[in-house]
Amino acid sequence: MNKPVAISDESLAVPVVVPDAALRPAAKTAGLAYAGAGPAYIVLAGISFSHFLNDTMQSLIASVYPILKDNYALDFAQIGMITLAFQFTASLLQPLVGHFTDKKAQPFSLAVGMTSTFFGLLLLSAAHQYAIILIAAAFVGLGSAVFHPESARIARLASGGRYGFAQSVFQLGGSFGTSMGPVLAALIVVPFGQPSIAWFSSIAFLAIVILWRIGRWYKPQITTKKAASIDRHPDAPSSRRVAVALAVLVALLFSKQLYVSSLSSYYIFYLIDKFGVSTQAAQLYLFVFLAANAAGTFFGGPIGDRFGRKYVIWFSILGALPFTLALPYAGLGASAVLTVCIGLIISSATSSIIVFAQELVPHRFGMISGVFFGVAFGIGGLGAAVLGKLADHTSIAFVYQVCAFLPAIGLLAVFLPKLKQANTE
Repeated sequence: MNKPVAISDESLAVPVVVPDAALRPAAKTAGLAYAGAGPAYIVLAGISFSHFLNDTMQSLIASVYPILKDNYALDFAQIGMITLAFQFTASLLQPLVGHFTDKKAQPFSLAVGMTSTFFGLLLLSAAHQYAIILIAAAFVGLGSAVFHPESARIARLASGGRYGFAQSVFQLGGSFGTSMGPVLAALIVVPFGQPSIAWFSSIAFLAIVILWRIGRWYKPQITTKKAASIDRHPDAPSSRRVAVALAVLVALLFSKQLYVSSLSSYYIFYLIDKFGVSTQAAQLYLFVFLAANAAGTFFGGPIGDRFGRKYVIWFSILGALPFTLALPYAGLGASAVLTVCIGLIISSATSSIIVFAQELVPHRFGMISGVFFGVAFGIGGLGAAVLGKLADHTSIAFVYQVCAFLPAIGLLAVFLPKLKQANTE
């Protein structure tokens, strides 16, 4: 009973429960505690914490935009290009990484990818030219491209069949990491300047250590096998419906992520321009939104496991519409309240959208995860660049008036097929 558990692409189509006899020795070897039956909680906690560290470092890029803008006299379009350099690298490579790991698992690639983030932060702290800033952002994006597809696979493997819950735990770490960027920038980077970004390379080093240990747990759990054909379930949607559903999910992710990108990239400037708050105060207001975004991310997955992911997607995208429409016309205090409501509601779709896509194409789990994580990053980067250009020609306030209608795209959820929920507990 102490032999490694062989997990092939076919097995990703059914709930994955790691047997006791397999998990105990592997956890002991990796120095991780055994979590018992069901989800391997210690592994989920480890990969979620790693996601927290990864996205904390990534969020520093957007959080230091005011400093970079002032130091190097950048316009909003150039700020958007920094986001694009980071997001485009991640978006372009994630599907390729996922496709490669579908064929051959790479348990230690996570630690290797985090090394790219480590060097990107060091380069950003010492950059004094715009081109070097773009290169540093691209290095951080490369680390993200390697991290997300394989870490999502680990979260699924440790889920015990509770896929939405596991994806939510994984996403929770990333969302809270994203929310920490503005706080750390306000407390450390703003007072001490751009060179202080190098201090955060210690976070990358900690993440490398954790991911290496998780890789040691992961390695004996999986042996790759050549992909084989999977018999279609008689109730499974047709290939055409799958293609339509994937296109709808991409559109829904577009509406969600572009709106979140508009806030994470330019909300600081919006508050400074409209209400005259300080940079540090604006970063704290951004933290409030991002923290609410993180909290909403967690609850969406378990609710989708229990009641169906399609209903969560419906509520999440369309439910935010009244609040996004009101935001451009609200005062400072009301804006903070509205962004909390928007963050809680709109982020609850993240886990359900990703798991829905994974269940539609279970035999290409790594690739589909990479595509959707990559699309999320790519939309954020491209959207930031376009919105920055729009802000230069109009105003930040006009950008939010336009973006307020994005959640209406949630109406497309009517075209999603109904999938059988076989893994709720």
